[in-house]
Amino acid sequence: MALVTFSPKSRQDLLDIGDYIAKDSQANARRFVVRLIGQCQRIGHAPMGYTSREDLAAGLRMAPLGRYVIFFRVLENVVRIERVLHGARNLPAVLGADGEDPPAD
Repeated sequence: MALVTFSPKSRQDLLDIGDYIAKDSQANARRFVVRLIGQCQRIGHAPMGYTSREDLAAGLRMAPLGRYVIFFRVLENVVRIERVLHGARNLPAVLGADGEDPPAD
């Protein structure tokens, strides 16, 4: 099993998702963010089993959960969660004009 880490942008995405859902229900927001984090952790069990999104950025893979998509890269024995985005967003635009959302630490 690979170690799962979160980029600063993915951490902010989770906070933003929670804040958005909390406008209607704080309890639902907490439950859904916990589900998203759980899905991120499950990715570490078999990261290469998820869909490649090389069309968006080099080495990028994705895992859906409901209407959201978790974007990640596999770097040696580490799964780095890059972004957690709603699937209706313009993903190429959000991930960068050239499709690259460089890791930022």
